Amino acid sequence: MIEKSLAEGLALARAGRYFEAHEAFEDAWRAASPDERDFFQGLVHVVVAWYQDGRGNETGCRRQLEKAARRLAAYAPSHRGVDVSSLLAQVERARPGAMLLLDVAEADRVEDAPQPDVEPPLAVDEEEQPERDEDEPARDS
Repeated sequence: MIEKSLAEGLALARAGRYFEAHEAFEDAWRAASPDERDFFQGLVHVVVAWYQDGRGNETGCRRQLEKAARRLAAYAPSHRGVDVSSLLAQVERARPGAMLLLDVAEADRVEDAPQPDVEPPLAVDEEEQPERDEDEPARDS
């Protein structure tokens, strides 16, 4: 299930079909073990960022880019055949309103687990975060 959803999500992302890719990555995330959930959530955040950029939602895009970087960092340089370092570099360079087609490169070497010398980010359930309109500017508390 995970491998099929990952392969489908990667193919859709490479084709620029970001909304559909996010659905495939979510399927993989739901089926993943706890030590890999951040990897799949990171992929979801990446494609949703590109999707939001295509819709002109700069605030939503920026938020997704930040979440993607946080979740994927522990899986660099590569994980499950994905060149995570390349993906993180694209996330870092991405500028809402001026984003190029996402290039999800295959890794030269497949890693099966997060890097041992990098602490994974704290898991945060998306449902725990307060809901607000993504088009509204953030308010400082």
